[in-house]
Amino acid sequence: MSVPGPTSAAEPGRLRLRVRGAVQGVGFRPYVHGLATRHRLGGFVANDADGVVIEVEGDGIAEFVEALPRQTPPLARIDDIAVERVAAMSSRDFCIGASIGGRVTTRIVPDAATCEACLAELFDPGSRFHLYPFVNCTHCGPRFTIAERLPYDRATTAMKRFPLCEACRQDYENPLGRRFHAEAISCPCCGPRLSHGIDDIAATLAAGGIVAIKGLGGYQLLCDARDEQAVQRLRARKQRDGKPFAVMLASVDAASEVAEIDLTERALLEHVARPIVLSKSRHHLAPSVAPGLARIGVMLPVAPLHHLLFHALRAHVCKTAWALVCTSANPSGEPLLTDDDEAQATLHDIADLIVTHDRDIVIRADDSVVAIVAGAPSFIRRARGYVPEPIRLARAVPPMLAVGAHLKATVTVTRGDEAFVSQHLGDLDTTQAIRFFEETVQHLTSILDVAPVAIAHDMHPDMASTRFAHGRGLPTLSVQHHHAHAASVMAEHGLTGPALALVLDGYGYGSDGGAWGGELLSCDGAGFRRLGHLAPLKMPGGDRAAREPWRMAAAVLHDLDRGTEIGTRFDDQSQARHMPMLLDRADGPVTTSAGRLFDAVAGLLGVGAVQSYEGEAAMKLEALVRETTTLDHGWTIADGVLSLRPLLAHLASDRLDVAEAAGLFHGTLAAACVDWITMASRATGIGTLVLSGGCFVNAHLSAQIVRGCRAAGFDALLPRRLPPNDGGLSLGQAWAAGLHLVRNENLSGEIV
Repeated sequence: MSVPGPTSAAEPGRLRLRVRGAVQGVGFRPYVHGLATRHRLGGFVANDADGVVIEVEGDGIAEFVEALPRQTPPLARIDDIAVERVAAMSSRDFCIGASIGGRVTTRIVPDAATCEACLAELFDPGSRFHLYPFVNCTHCGPRFTIAERLPYDRATTAMKRFPLCEACRQDYENPLGRRFHAEAISCPCCGPRLSHGIDDIAATLAAGGIVAIKGLGGYQLLCDARDEQAVQRLRARKQRDGKPFAVMLASVDAASEVAEIDLTERALLEHVARPIVLSKSRHHLAPSVAPGLARIGVMLPVAPLHHLLFHALRAHVCKTAWALVCTSANPSGEPLLTDDDEAQATLHDIADLIVTHDRDIVIRADDSVVAIVAGAPSFIRRARGYVPEPIRLARAVPPMLAVGAHLKATVTVTRGDEAFVSQHLGDLDTTQAIRFFEETVQHLTSILDVAPVAIAHDMHPDMASTRFAHGRGLPTLSVQHHHAHAASVMAEHGLTGPALALVLDGYGYGSDGGAWGGELLSCDGAGFRRLGHLAPLKMPGGDRAAREPWRMAAAVLHDLDRGTEIGTRFDDQSQARHMPMLLDRADGPVTTSAGRLFDAVAGLLGVGAVQSYEGEAAMKLEALVRETTTLDHGWTIADGVLSLRPLLAHLASDRLDVAEAAGLFHGTLAAACVDWITMASRATGIGTLVLSGGCFVNAHLSAQIVRGCRAAGFDALLPRRLPPNDGGLSLGQAWAAGLHLVRNENLSGEIV
């Protein structure tokens, strides 16, 4: 960015600056107004389709342009500033102009947690926002979840139904204030209202009740996390057997009473996005909060309502820091609820009190979940607080829509060199989930003003996302599941290839129609080659084996020629005595899945015979690890196939300590993968490596593989801005398909 010189010494001229990035709804126009006024410039600032347009003239232009990117509001993000000279207009005053329409190329920022200034007003008896649960300003509050379209103005948000009172209007129009053009501004006189009082909510929780509240991105269910009976009631009513609950606490100090919070985790907890952070549990809460797990998800208050609730709870019952279970308010397997009438009808059998308000949620967004993996933050689920921040691509690609897979669904829309990945949508198992998926596609393409030229999808022919892609009347491109996992990490890190990719995953439809899941690939972005895979294991019962780890353990015993032990080792399973015959069949399904390998080991070690939620056995196996060790000669590699048969034979012994065995499995698998990668790197000459797939949520496995790769002389790149699980898949589809179109100009087919 440079400032064009004046046309003459006597005529300073006028500049037009076009600012692109996250610059709408963050107080950027008030900031520019103040900056221009301080430099005594004339002109205007306005939202437009590209972001913000500024015109200035006066003697302080150069100083203004230099200062502009240096002192921006907390939520603003500048991508670039284009400067041009325009005809002088002799403007003496500076104003905020009306928004300018056109094809949208700007973006909106994510929702932001209550800022310190609003929090102070919330508890200040002299403030007109005292105890008002919707206080916000240009530095905080709802954004993405209330936005219908861009440019981001009050008339295009859910706040359009609330006319400003005189006091709010004065704040809105005061260029010296924090609420100057704060589109979500409101107060008790003119804004949204709760259906119940804070004291009523606190009393219900203190009495052991369950409360549903309407949050920023959807309804949430709350109960006392120290009350075992309350937590069990919530599990029973929500039909959520063992899946862990997140816990909200009033402060980092309070969170430190229930979890071991290090400096990195503290920074994550206090980040304006307010994600759920997985931290080592001190096991001071009700056992049913996170049964059998070593880590617990903790979060801090997001909205003013949460702060008010903790304040009321402390006044109602004084106890060691209050901890509240905070989970999405939806029946098991359904999307997050946002509609008030639907919430009343659906939650009356779950919640003892349903608290709503009259501000609509335009687009639902669940809480984000983050953990420290291999020394840095990694997403488990990316949603509220981070969406719709884009991923910057290494090059521009045609406008694409990518629709992900089936589990942990997301969609991605590309616009030039930006990729916008949606919030976590859940699993596409129900009609309601598919409707949410379709709503998200419509909202994301609309708010970005993008008309896709093609749709990228998974190779699996029977997924709801695949059927959606083929029903839109646009050209389609299929991307193999694990190629998409690898391409997602490559896109995030700006790689076009070539790269090696180790993808350790649960399931993906292979190019040969098989059940893949432990893959070593060579990728160039648009295409891939399968270099190797984990040794196949039988899956007795097909998909049922993914829900019942004892079946995968039985497959291991059968492979070790110890099938006669199945009936006695799993005598509590009614099908165990028939399993050897099933496994003897030559036509049974097989898999190379790393996820099923974890299940097999969990079954062998007695960690869990049956899973109540996806990944339960692997998570409980990870929780047992005290330290990782390596079994000498615990694996073999032949023709690209990695076999852990020696390790599995050792683990099949019933004489091992379970925790030691869990550490031995993690350490040996990691060492085997590093050996596998090193051999492939030597054979191919490729020194760049990406790691992806759901198994890389496992902190022990990820850290060991990254450490081993560094010791071998090359870095391993993990996903950081998206989850390694299927939540990142749509980005990889979009990037691979986009590069395919750039290189081939072919608008349909299969990417191989």
